[in-house]
Amino acid sequence: MSEGPATPESSDRPSDSDASLRSRRLLGRIVGVGIVVGAIGVSIWVYRELVVWPRTDDAYVRANTVGIAPHVSGPIVELPIVDNQPVEEGQVLFVVDPRPYLAVLEQAEAELLLTDLEIEGLERAVSAAQAELTELQAKATYALQYLERVRPLLAKQFVTANQVVEAESQAVATASAVTRARFQLEQARKDLGQFGGVNARRKAAEAMVYDARLNVDYCTVRSPFDGYVTNLNIAVGEYANQGQQVFALVDNRIWYVLANFRETFLEEIQPGMMAEVYLMTYPGHAFKGEVQGIGWALWQKNGSTVGVLPDVEPSLNWVRLAQRFPVRIILEPPDPARPYRMGNTAVVTIKGFPADRTD
Repeated sequence: MSEGPATPESSDRPSDSDASLRSRRLLGRIVGVGIVVGAIGVSIWVYRELVVWPRTDDAYVRANTVGIAPHVSGPIVELPIVDNQPVEEGQVLFVVDPRPYLAVLEQAEAELLLTDLEIEGLERAVSAAQAELTELQAKATYALQYLERVRPLLAKQFVTANQVVEAESQAVATASAVTRARFQLEQARKDLGQFGGVNARRKAAEAMVYDARLNVDYCTVRSPFDGYVTNLNIAVGEYANQGQQVFALVDNRIWYVLANFRETFLEEIQPGMMAEVYLMTYPGHAFKGEVQGIGWALWQKNGSTVGVLPDVEPSLNWVRLAQRFPVRIILEPPDPARPYRMGNTAVVTIKGFPADRTD
């Protein structure tokens, strides 16, 4: 039995396979467009990260280190600190035996007392020389006046020639005595060492006392700033030499990152720009920083001077690598929960100037 002819409704209705094919084609176009848009977005992001926002992982946390050395020599009698200990400004680090310097201080103070007594004696000597000069000036004046009186009397024979000669000799002798007394007064004043309101002798004695007292104070070595003790390898009883470092302090006041950027990025970096810093010690936590400056020079072996002649390599590699210049980035104040450590590996991204900057 043959089937009847198909009705119009059954011939015009799309099959399920055609609808599924069109859906897949539409989904493919959407996915394709999404891939293109995503690629464009990723390209923009990569361009911003690598060009607009220069980035480097060749960076390390740094801090200033100061070697601690005593101003005086002697055995260490107190050492109240341990290695890697945080210290505050003014905290005692160690004490050098102060007894020899206390003895010198006592001697200097005794010398100051003796100098005061010596100055009193010299002041009396100046007064005595002044009095003697006054006395001799009076005698010289009288001798000169006497000579002027007896000279006219010689012609009238009221006095003898011998008396006149004697008067002349007396006038000359008293004048010479006045000159000698004046020199002695000047010498006494020089010996006193008084210049205006300052006595040089006492000033020198006071300077010796001050120096001795300063050395006694130097026996106690204190921290010059807040920091961390590092490389402490001494113990009580060890002899500390003047000017020789016994350990170091890491300065906790300023921390910075030295980020080595390729020279192709330097045009995009300027002092004052903000930086985002990630430390390997604290993954996922962003630290803030500010560009302080860019290094101006690198040491180059090729072209360096040997003696008086330049040392130039005879050939160059075909591949020329961009130089890296250090960029110093001052970090925000340290967080006690996430302290910085000198040598931390860092990843730095320069983000540009702050939004409120007008220039």
